[in-house]
Amino acid sequence: MIDVTEQKRKIAVIGGGITGLTAAFYLQEQARLHHYPLEIVLIEGSHRLGGKLQTLRKDGFIIDRGPSSFRDPKGIVAQLAKQLNIEDEIVTTTNAKTFIAIDKDLQQVPQNTIMGIPTKFKPFMASELVSWSGKVRATADLIIPPSKVDGDRSLGKFVRRRFGEEFVQSLIEPLLSGVYSGDIDELSLQSTLPSLLRYEQQRGSVIRGMRHEMKSSEPGDFTVRHNSKNVQKFRGGMSTLTHALTDELTDCEILKSVKVQSITPFQDKTCLSLNNKSTILVDGVIVATPLHMVTNLFEEEEVRQLQTVPCNTVATVTMIFKEDSLQSFDGTDVYISRNSDYSFTSVTFEHKKWPFIAPEGYAVVNCYIGRTGDTAIVDLSDSEIEKALLEDFQQLFGLDQLPLETIVSRWKDSMPQYTIGHADRVKKAKDTLRKLYPTMRLAGNSYNGISIPKCIKQGKHSADQLLCELFEHTPQFTNSFD
Repeated sequence: MIDVTEQKRKIAVIGGGITGLTAAFYLQEQARLHHYPLEIVLIEGSHRLGGKLQTLRKDGFIIDRGPSSFRDPKGIVAQLAKQLNIEDEIVTTTNAKTFIAIDKDLQQVPQNTIMGIPTKFKPFMASELVSWSGKVRATADLIIPPSKVDGDRSLGKFVRRRFGEEFVQSLIEPLLSGVYSGDIDELSLQSTLPSLLRYEQQRGSVIRGMRHEMKSSEPGDFTVRHNSKNVQKFRGGMSTLTHALTDELTDCEILKSVKVQSITPFQDKTCLSLNNKSTILVDGVIVATPLHMVTNLFEEEEVRQLQTVPCNTVATVTMIFKEDSLQSFDGTDVYISRNSDYSFTSVTFEHKKWPFIAPEGYAVVNCYIGRTGDTAIVDLSDSEIEKALLEDFQQLFGLDQLPLETIVSRWKDSMPQYTIGHADRVKKAKDTLRKLYPTMRLAGNSYNGISIPKCIKQGKHSADQLLCELFEHTPQFTNSFD
């Protein structure tokens, strides 16, 4: 056992989303394991914990209002679920097929592709998504030499150089824009998909790099039909994870509907001023709130520079239909080409991927709206959004039925855009904070990854760093988020 001081320390975790809950859970776990004299307080500004992981359960339906699934190639979610004894709740879809909508045409994404990039050439060459000249240009990735550009660069510019304009516009751009709700020409390669650059530099080709990764992966890590790494969710909905975390935080004081208004140094501690007119003195802080809340807490210019990180407002629109009212469609996921005149960025027929989320005979369809330069639709009324989406459904799927129910979930400023230079801006802000507040950490989807696994990893890593600072704890995690 590590010999630690008997002086009790206190750490505050600000923000009760998946990052903050994970940080609090890991602090508690390590304090118990090493007998650290540690108090933990979790402060959440709303009346509920879980952030965007919200599940509505009603009349046999399981509807996720935020993220409805996840990819877990490194087993980060699986490891946490095992610690929480909910690993048996994770299910993997085996029935998924992705399409791209170009105008009124629906074309299947070729099998054996990752993010649209082919790892086998026969299904790619048979696809009608790209012309023959576009296919030939895309395969030039195998002979184009690696770039010698130093520093960060545009994700869009990188993939266009490797694969050509037509291939990117028809295949890569719809898929990536659907994931990041942004413009790939403005997004940072370093902060979104650094693996593509690594493939190019190490293998001389993105395609070769992906093929090598597929061959070296465990069997079952990839599904041919979904054209990507396996997609998973929790059987009872995504809030299964946050509820399990909350239930485990028995040694943690939880304050809900309480907001931190300012953070200031006080002697050798940090003072948190709350909106209930009280203050808390702590020895360490993990700030895991949305970015627009973080920048209001500090006066330091380097931290306030993070205000320049754009955050898109998006919404998830869930529609419930009688299944026999839908036209026959062979796919589960549809991504929208940026050149198409549709309101949504992507559509998922959830009941096809996860039959257990709806009673037999019913269909659950999720539409995702909002992207860079096109967020006005999110501000419309629920009925106006429903009307616009149904018009799109009529064009794409021949739907002429009204939904039995529509649920609109808006997420204001929830999708940070990792624009070029993002990693340097984040590093500068964190370095500044660390000089002024050695025992403070920033974590969450605004910094080092928007996915659930990466948010979990950031929560764990931040907790590990603070324990190292306060108790000479042996670090368990590296500062890598690739």
